[in-house]
Amino acid sequence: MDPTTAPAAALDAADPLAGFRDRFAVDDVPGAPLAYLDGNSLGRPPRRTLERLRHLHETGWAVDLIRGWDRWQHLPTEVGDALGAAVLGAAPGQVVVADSTSVLLFKALHAALALRPGRTRLVASAGDFPTDRYLVEAVAARSGGEVRWLRPDPAEGLGADEVVAAVDERTAAVLLSHVDYRSAALADLRAVTAGAHAAGAVVVWDLSHSAGAVPLALDADGVDLAVGCTYKYLCAGPGAPAFLFAAARHHEQLDNVVPGWFGADDVFAMAGEWVPAAGIRRMVSGTPPVPGLVAVDEGVRLVGEAGTDRIREKSVALTSRAVARLDTVARPHGWRLASPRDADRRGSHVVVGGPGAREVEQRMRARGVLADFRHPDLVRLGLSPLTTSFAELDAALDVVEAALGGSG
Repeated sequence: MDPTTAPAAALDAADPLAGFRDRFAVDDVPGAPLAYLDGNSLGRPPRRTLERLRHLHETGWAVDLIRGWDRWQHLPTEVGDALGAAVLGAAPGQVVVADSTSVLLFKALHAALALRPGRTRLVASAGDFPTDRYLVEAVAARSGGEVRWLRPDPAEGLGADEVVAAVDERTAAVLLSHVDYRSAALADLRAVTAGAHAAGAVVVWDLSHSAGAVPLALDADGVDLAVGCTYKYLCAGPGAPAFLFAAARHHEQLDNVVPGWFGADDVFAMAGEWVPAAGIRRMVSGTPPVPGLVAVDEGVRLVGEAGTDRIREKSVALTSRAVARLDTVARPHGWRLASPRDADRRGSHVVVGGPGAREVEQRMRARGVLADFRHPDLVRLGLSPLTTSFAELDAALDVVEAALGGSG
């Protein structure tokens, strides 16, 4: 069945993931939008997550009180292992869930520099997410190093050859997003990693727009370090803690620039000096955010049950349908596709750009379609395979067409 032309009802009826939509708070929520195309910024809440959080507060906290830490103290690594297995393609003992994406990126970049003493150059993309750019500049400045900026094509992103050509004997690390937050351009993770390794550098991957939407195989692809948020396709809720992956081969040299008591060898010894824990737990710093960890755990369970291969298959179908329709409705208004046309090079959102983009996004919002405006002239349509139906997408695209024409 061709996802670009088949009726939405037929596609939804044949969708093996269709039943997952009912496991999220979607259609029966008062004031629910007509269509939600912003799951690449904040996923919908799973019903089971809401139940587990209620139980955590009413029983785990209210009844167990301090005794709850007998269980909670292990959540950063337990949830990390589950995330590694279900989402990242990572063996146990290499992932922790803690802190925000920004904090974990800061830690990962410092750790990367420490892994390559004597090298002072960082390579990064000038088109990357602001936090990534700000942090790589700050880390380089603090370490007396420099940044070599790559300038990707706004719609197509960076090719592996461009990245590898920028890496030399002075390069300590490359920081790159797997999926471009603006265009959804999908980088060749394996080729970039292998190319950087050939020059003796390490790679730090930002997986925020791919974790839970694009199959990953961090161990098989030889990834060194990776971070990512959990509130997008993993649906862990606003401000949920991020994850950090560090390959086991680096653990003995892994340096945590923010040493805290929960990364210590004996958490409750209250030792006079910080002795890092063995393995990945040394990268934890402060007290774990328990409600967020519970929410991450449930989101990971859902993604694991659905399977990232099936999720990716539906993602490609949804984005391909959106591209085909936008080709028809956007071009007459002077708009362009600002994402890769090749589905194999595209993540799970589709971007169009053109005149009056902010006003178009506001007209869509007024008609009940939630999407994203991105400076200067882009509108992002985020398609979350576990919750976005083909019928919902069609309803949204009808509104996009009207908004581009000035109505709504």
